[in-house]
Amino acid sequence: MRTYRHLFVLSLFLLSTTCIYAQGCSDAGFCTMGAMKPDQNYSKRIAIKLRSIEFNYYKGTSLLTPIIYAATIDFNLGINDYSSFQIKLPYQWVNGTLGETAGLGDISMSYTRLLKSSEKWNINGTLGAKIPTNDANKTVNNEHTGGVDAPIHMYYQQSLGSYDAIAGISAISRNWLFATGIQIPLTRNGNQFLWSGFPNYPDREYIEQYNVGHNLLRGIDVMLRVEKNWRFTNFNFSLGALPIYRIIKDEAENTTTGEREKLDNTTGLALSILGSFGYHFDVNNSIKIIKGVKLVDRDFNPDGLTRDEVLSVSYVYKF
Repeated sequence: MRTYRHLFVLSLFLLSTTCIYAQGCSDAGFCTMGAMKPDQNYSKRIAIKLRSIEFNYYKGTSLLTPIIYAATIDFNLGINDYSSFQIKLPYQWVNGTLGETAGLGDISMSYTRLLKSSEKWNINGTLGAKIPTNDANKTVNNEHTGGVDAPIHMYYQQSLGSYDAIAGISAISRNWLFATGIQIPLTRNGNQFLWSGFPNYPDREYIEQYNVGHNLLRGIDVMLRVEKNWRFTNFNFSLGALPIYRIIKDEAENTTTGEREKLDNTTGLALSILGSFGYHFDVNNSIKIIKGVKLVDRDFNPDGLTRDEVLSVSYVYKF
């Protein structure tokens, strides 16, 4: 028991002092929904009761100055022996040199069903959606805007501003997780950030690093999760890779002509190597920490989803 405690404390120290994964889930959230979630336990069926409530704290640093924080409540409800419903409710706040914003983030809902079960593997399928809480066009009024309301960049927005459809499938054993999924934005957002909205910002070279996507329609993302788990009596570890590929270019309004156009360099791969640590205090209570390292990112990111470092810490209560 003493050895387990020492490993637990050492792991917490290592995880809290290491860079955490960057674009990872591209922060749009679909790779933490249903069958695509990391660190899933292999079991024969889904219990007929409220399975768990997870309280998650998230901190992410962007490629520029914004720091993104989020507190999320994640409900998992068993519907019958083979299916469950998940809903995630995030509250997000952002601090950066352009300003500060806070508010309710997009609501995620998904339905997951056990499609096939064998002695070694479960196959699960998920259908879901992301519901926007606003049009992603929050404004700030400060010394940088000249005392007027100016739309702020997507990094600072709590919502992506679009309705998204999500689907995925996973294969889970005691030691392995393979998952793939797709996220399809169905609507454009209302973001109207422009560099000219911050005329008094002192560093023009810096502000022009914010990629502009006026009334953006994000492209379609496809993800793959490959994860190896090591499970012990009270704790578990995992290592994995999470590539996300944007297969269709983002689309935005040309502010000069008023016409819609595809944005170059918005397709391509975002790749992260991920690691997690979990500790189970008893059958009902556990904690989970996720980390990772970004290896590859897309060149142009007007959606504000790119992260340089992220820390995710969760407390899970199972009923």
